[in-house]
Amino acid sequence: MKLVIIGGVAGGASAATRARRLSESAEIVILERGPDVSFANCGLPYYIGGEIAAREKLIVTTPSLLRRRYRIDVRTRTEAIAVDRRARTVTARNLADGSTTELSYDALILAPGAVPVKPPIPGADLPGVYTLRNLDDVDRIKAVVDQGVEHAVIVGAGFIGLELAENFLRRGLRTTVVELQDQVLPVVDREMTAPFVEALVSRGAEVLLQNSIDSIHASGGRLTLALKSGGTLEAGLVVLGIGLRPENQLAAQAGLDVGPRGGVQVDERMRTSDPSIYAVGDVVETRDYVTGTPTQVPLAGPANRQGRIAADNIFGRESRYRGTQGTSIVGFFDQTLAATGLTQKALERVGTAFFKVYVHANHHAGYYPGAKPLSIKLLAEPGSNRLLGAQVVGTEGVANRINVLAMAIQAMMTVHDLQEVELAYAPQFGSAKDPVNMAGFVAANVADGLYPQIHVEDLESETYSQALILDVRTPKEFQAGAIPAAVNMPIDELRERLGELPRDRPVVAYCQVGMRGYMATLILREAGLDAYNLGGGYKTYRLHHPATNQHA
Repeated sequence: MKLVIIGGVAGGASAATRARRLSESAEIVILERGPDVSFANCGLPYYIGGEIAAREKLIVTTPSLLRRRYRIDVRTRTEAIAVDRRARTVTARNLADGSTTELSYDALILAPGAVPVKPPIPGADLPGVYTLRNLDDVDRIKAVVDQGVEHAVIVGAGFIGLELAENFLRRGLRTTVVELQDQVLPVVDREMTAPFVEALVSRGAEVLLQNSIDSIHASGGRLTLALKSGGTLEAGLVVLGIGLRPENQLAAQAGLDVGPRGGVQVDERMRTSDPSIYAVGDVVETRDYVTGTPTQVPLAGPANRQGRIAADNIFGRESRYRGTQGTSIVGFFDQTLAATGLTQKALERVGTAFFKVYVHANHHAGYYPGAKPLSIKLLAEPGSNRLLGAQVVGTEGVANRINVLAMAIQAMMTVHDLQEVELAYAPQFGSAKDPVNMAGFVAANVADGLYPQIHVEDLESETYSQALILDVRTPKEFQAGAIPAAVNMPIDELRERLGELPRDRPVVAYCQVGMRGYMATLILREAGLDAYNLGGGYKTYRLHHPATNQHA
């Protein structure tokens, strides 16, 4: 068996080492265009910021180690330029001298990854304008930062954009983030990103939402960026972090099936439309685990698993990829945001019915010092009550909860199952009713019809435009901030003051996080009023209507 792998990093390198563990006799060749066969893409911004001090820490494995320990023929700075499917050959070019070689294969794995999107902006190719994909890129960007550049502009507020913003700020650079959409981190739901915008602004970043760069001009060693809004920005460094596209040229030229968004189409075994060619990592279009629809999600975890699965099948071991769930996490100084499964906007886009709940709780027992608040958004399927997606934002305990929820989605659990999940408890680690359990309790109550709930966006609908908004918190809480036009009636006074409330229109009760509003709704409905609880209370309202909401 001769196996040729095009590309290293996560998918290609994991496929190669798995292949060797399955067969000592196989001939295994990796063709890697760059100088490094496997490095930590996700660590690149943190090397710029100095959190990762040594460049060599970014190297996951070296060509010499793969040759010595795994007997893999690693050819760096070698670019695959053509695949002949009929002859089962790959043409490779040595980038050092330009010479070409033809390699035969019994099985071929495509793992070229994805490349940063470079929009057709005039001036995008000027010196000082960068994208971040590999170690060569990080070296160039870090060199500019080390020289003392004062102002950096990041175009795009996705994961890489915010990670770069954090590390530029850490290095003392004035930092501006420009994002075309009306939110940072567009892959998650807008309201869950509000704490990140607040953190960006509080750390000194300028955030320009619903804006873009029309052109870039160079003058006197500086870059001038013309904004769509009509203003300009002066910068010494610009990084384009708009997104990624699959590097599918080889696959397309070879006539392999490619999806509408450019991903190479594969089956559960990671086979392409040619049974002797497999594809893994950021280049592929896979199946969404929740909906079963095609998706493209460039994440390291799935790429590693796909590489292993491809190798298994090549060497006769039955192995299937379940689909991509999109579990991800990002940090910005003390803020963390994580997601798994589908977001609300993704569900709306594909037309899948859902219901949602918000829960705000401490990451461990409130009576133990150091408890920090976190917020959970849970999405589930009506009827089956199966979990569809979740997002968690906070400063502590976020990774713990999203991992539990990711496993719950993998296990096709329902909101009722979440009520029964038994999680470790000691006051410094969690609560007797963990936030995950609390999300299950709230969602199960909604699913079981125990009380009617509406959401912040419903307040602006025609149905509730004339509703009385009833704040059942204490006067002190009410005075500190409330929903406009709300009337304050503390829950402890509610039973005695029912006569003050209207019976000819809806009443929407809310508190800080939803619990007192839930209790108030039960009291009001028992008294015959048309009452509803505002899901997630005032904290959820503030997520939808943050104090900090910057636009240019």
